[in-house]
Amino acid sequence: MALIEIYASRPCNYCDQAKALLQAKNLKYQIYDIASDETLLVEFRRRLPRVLALPQIFIDGEHIGSYEDLVILDREGKLDQLS
Repeated sequence: MALIEIYASRPCNYCDQAKALLQAKNLKYQIYDIASDETLLVEFRRRLPRVLALPQIFIDGEHIGSYEDLVILDREGKLDQLS
């Protein structure tokens, strides 16, 4: 199974939608709430220094982008290949 990481914050509608999509696909993910942990915020900025929008999603260490990018992967059938 793929390692899916989501850098998120609360409240965040797109973050919630990304989690809901992954749950609907029965895919497990790790959520990193950068608003509640300074260490996670530093890690987020290290990995994506020019990105401000949330959520930001990684699959097996590869940055795939935001919620919209996750939806594109789903439409292409690529999320189904992860389970």
